[in-house]
Amino acid sequence: MIKLLIVDDEQIEREGMKAIFDRAFPDLIIEQANNGNKAVELAASFRPDLVLMDIQMPGMNGLEAVEQILVDFPHIKFIMVTAFDTFNYVQSALKLGAKDYILKPSKVSEIRTTVGKVLKDIEDERELQAESNMQREMLQRTLALVETDVVTQLLFDHVHEVHLNMLMEMLDIRRASEVFVMNVIVPEGMEHHYSRIKGKVRKTRSGWMGALYNGQLPIIIFRDEGQSYRSQAISLARDILSVGNTEQIAGWFVGIGNECKSLEEIRQSYQEAIIASSNTTLPVKYRFYHDVPVLNETESLKQAKYLKKDFSDRVRLGQWDQIKSNISHLIQAYEMEGVEMQQVQQLVLEALWSIWSIMSEMGIETTTPIYNYQAPNYRQLRSETANLLLDIKGSYDKHYKNLEANTIHQIKQYIMENSEQNISLETLSTKVGLSPIYISKMFKEKLGINYIDFLTECRIEKAKKMLADPEKSIKEITLEVGYHEPNYFSKVFKKMCNVTPREYRKTLLGIKD
Repeated sequence: MIKLLIVDDEQIEREGMKAIFDRAFPDLIIEQANNGNKAVELAASFRPDLVLMDIQMPGMNGLEAVEQILVDFPHIKFIMVTAFDTFNYVQSALKLGAKDYILKPSKVSEIRTTVGKVLKDIEDERELQAESNMQREMLQRTLALVETDVVTQLLFDHVHEVHLNMLMEMLDIRRASEVFVMNVIVPEGMEHHYSRIKGKVRKTRSGWMGALYNGQLPIIIFRDEGQSYRSQAISLARDILSVGNTEQIAGWFVGIGNECKSLEEIRQSYQEAIIASSNTTLPVKYRFYHDVPVLNETESLKQAKYLKKDFSDRVRLGQWDQIKSNISHLIQAYEMEGVEMQQVQQLVLEALWSIWSIMSEMGIETTTPIYNYQAPNYRQLRSETANLLLDIKGSYDKHYKNLEANTIHQIKQYIMENSEQNISLETLSTKVGLSPIYISKMFKEKLGINYIDFLTECRIEKAKKMLADPEKSIKEITLEVGYHEPNYFSKVFKKMCNVTPREYRKTLLGIKD
C-alpha cells in the first residue's frame, strides 16, 4: 500500500485532490496537513511515500517543509503544487529533488497523469528493492553452501584456485600467508548451535566453516598478522566454547592444528586438529597439537609407527584381518613399553582415525571413531577398539555392496540438466546416496576434474549460447545460468574464457568497437 500526504492550507483544495485520488487510485492511503509544520510532524508519524506539497502557505512554506523533511526521510518523493508558474519556484523545487509539479488550477486528467507517473516509479522501485533483497538472500545461502563445500574439498580433495580467490573476496576474508584448522567437538543434541558458532567465526572475518558431521566441526582459520598464532586461536576457541556455556560445557572441545604455509597443506593441520581434540576430558577445553605429549621412540614404538603406516594399503585392499592384527600388535607394543593407559587410548584412537581418514579419501562414509569413556585397563581397551573397528569395517562392506556402476553418469547428467540451481555436494549426495567426500574424490580421480569446475563449465557453456541473443542482458544471463551477482559471473567467465561476457558477445556477433 502506498501512502500519500496532501499538504495545502486551503481545505477545499485538499478535499478536491483527495476526491480525485480516491477515484483514480483507490488503494492509496491518504492523510492531510494544512501547513508546513504539520507536514513535518506527519512525515515522522505517517511516513508517506509521496507528498503533494503546496508551495505558498503561511508560516513554513512548502519549499522549507520539503527541505526539512528530506533531512530525516530522503526516500520520500514530492510533487509541488503552486499557483505561481515562475521559473524560480520550479527551479527551487527541482533542486530539492521534487519529481514534478502541478499548477493550480489543472485539469483532473493532468493531475492523474502526473501523480500516476510518480506512483508507478514508487512501485517499480519497490519491486527492484524486493528483487535485490531476494538476490542478496539467495547469494548468502549460495555462499554458505559453497563455503562448506570448499572446506570439504580442501580437507579431503582439491578445489580450483578461481573459486578460492573469489570466495575469499565475496566473504570478505583477509588473504593470509598462513592458515590452520580448528576441530570443534560438538556434543550430541547441541547441533542447533551451528549458526551461533558460525556467527562467532564470521565476526572475526578470519575463517571458513565446514559441515558439522558426527559431532565434529572443522574450521579453516586464516592467520591474523596483528596477533600471535596462539592468541588468535585461544581467543576464537574461547568464543566458540562460550556458545556451549549457555547450556552445558561438558563434551565441548576444540583441537587446534599447527600453522601451514598454504591451503594445499591444510590437510596436515586438519589431522593435527583431530588428534589434538582426541581427549575431551581435559580441564581446559582446547588443546594445541604441539601440546600433545610425545613418546620417546624405542624399538617397540618404532614397530607401532610401522604398523600405522601399513594401514593405508591394507584399507585400500580391504584386508581387514590384517588391519585387526596390526591394531592388536599396536596395543601390545604400547603395553610392553608401560605407556600410561590414557595416552595409549589416545594413540590407538589416532590409528583408528588414520583408517577413518583413508576411508574418507576413498569416499566411504563412516562414523568417526570415538571412545565413549576412558578404558581402565588393556583388556577393556582391546574390547572397545575391536567394536570400533567392526563398525568401520561394516561401513566399508556396505559401501561396496551399494555402489552402482552408473553413478558417474547419473551425477553428470543431473548437473548438466540443473546447472542453474545451487548444486552442492550435499545435494548430489542425497541424489545418488553416496557421501559428499566420495563424490568429490570420484570427480577428481575418474573424470580428472573437480565437481565445482564441472558445474562452472556447464554454466559457462549455457552462458555462451545465451550471449548469441542480443536481446538478453548480461544480468538476465547471470541469473538464468545460476549466478546471482553479475560481477562474480563476469570474473568466472573471464577466468574460463580469457574474455569478458561482453567481449565474447561482440566477437560472436561481429560487433566492432
